[in-house]
Amino acid sequence: MKERKLIIKTKTWIENEEGDVLFGKGKSELLDYIAQCGSILKASELMGINYKKAWLHLNSLQRNTSEDLVVTKKGRSETSGTKLTPKATELLEKYKILEKEVEAFAEKKFKEVFEKQSF
Repeated sequence: MKERKLIIKTKTWIENEEGDVLFGKGKSELLDYIAQCGSILKASELMGINYKKAWLHLNSLQRNTSEDLVVTKKGRSETSGTKLTPKATELLEKYKILEKEVEAFAEKKFKEVFEKQSF
């Protein structure tokens, strides 16, 4: 029987004191897609969620931050669409740093504990 290699997986999210998820994979992915395509609708389509759910994610983020995270300009010009504010960009960058460091720590600790373990 072939031995199976073990792999560690982590999930990182940030909650408020009431236990509401403020920031995690879904919300960071939404902000990333908005930054890339300049549209909440296109971002929601790329994520495979409906537009309303995307707005619920954004509203949840807005309620728990002191600044606007997106700026939307209606119209059909090159300047129309949705853009991230500097605060949103900062939050997204910090979350990615945190997520990457948590994963690196978990991987390091996993190797220490399970180094020669297989199933």
